[in-house]
Amino acid sequence: MSIYGKLLNQREEINIMPKMKTKRAAKKRFHVTGSGKLKRMKAYKSHILTKKSAKTKRNLRKATITDHTNAQVMKRLLPYD
Repeated sequence: MSIYGKLLNQREEINIMPKMKTKRAAKKRFHVTGSGKLKRMKAYKSHILTKKSAKTKRNLRKATITDHTNAQVMKRLLPYD
């Protein structure tokens, strides 16, 4: 066995820091685009829709990019995306 293999075996015996966990709630609500921005769906589309116009409801269907001030916090919740 090479020296590198011995080091790997020793490293396995020593506890390496645990992996970070993804927050599942954030995973379900945000998707990372190819450029690294966070995409989300718009709010206010679940109930009390009778008083909203068709144009408003149509625009609420579309996804949007998360604001950069919130994106920094959300990316910490999604470490592997």
